[in-house]
Amino acid sequence: MKTRMRKVALVLVALCIGINLTAQNTASQAKTLLDEVSSKMGAYKNMSIGFTSTLVNEEAGITNDPPIRGTISLAGEKYNLHYLGNNFIFDGSKLVVINEEEKEVTITNGDLEEEDGFIYPSKLLTFYKDGYNYAMGTIKNNNGRKVQYVDLTPIDSNSDIVKVQLGIDAKTKHIYKLIQVGSNGAVTTFTITKFKSNQPISKNLFSFDKSKYEKLGYLID
Repeated sequence: MKTRMRKVALVLVALCIGINLTAQNTASQAKTLLDEVSSKMGAYKNMSIGFTSTLVNEEAGITNDPPIRGTISLAGEKYNLHYLGNNFIFDGSKLVVINEEEKEVTITNGDLEEEDGFIYPSKLLTFYKDGYNYAMGTIKNNNGRKVQYVDLTPIDSNSDIVKVQLGIDAKTKHIYKLIQVGSNGAVTTFTITKFKSNQPISKNLFSFDKSKYEKLGYLID
């Protein structure tokens, strides 16, 4: 009887070790893939991206249909983002938010914060580097495109984000989709619909012409 119990115990220990090693291996693979994607996309002189976003919260009866469209141009840390009716311009030190509907401009020092756990499109290449555990997810076929998903779980158990799935085009090693699940049950999905790199761009794309908006009657804070 003791011998049988000892064998069972040894099997359980071996099983636990195997599961732990598998988890470590998939985490390492996920981290390596994310670093490869970030390194490749971050090496471009600039990127011009078109995307759609959807928000679904079944409990609250919220869904945006059709999807919201947006565009973003990035060059290093600088970006020009058109999203949610606002134009966000970050020159590397100051962030300008232009609300065309309200004719208001807000200028602050520093980049966009992840308010309420929301991951902005400008954070796609960097958000995962701090505060997440990684695991390789499923592979899906999207209209002939092979997409490898990486599952990210916040280390902070009190985070407003429950889970993030980052879909990576297996061929190009470009980000294709981000699915974010919030603690309030909301599911936000970003899908990249257009992508161009190293394009000729205006030198003024990441700067704010204050006099232009003053003449247009905008309130500048």
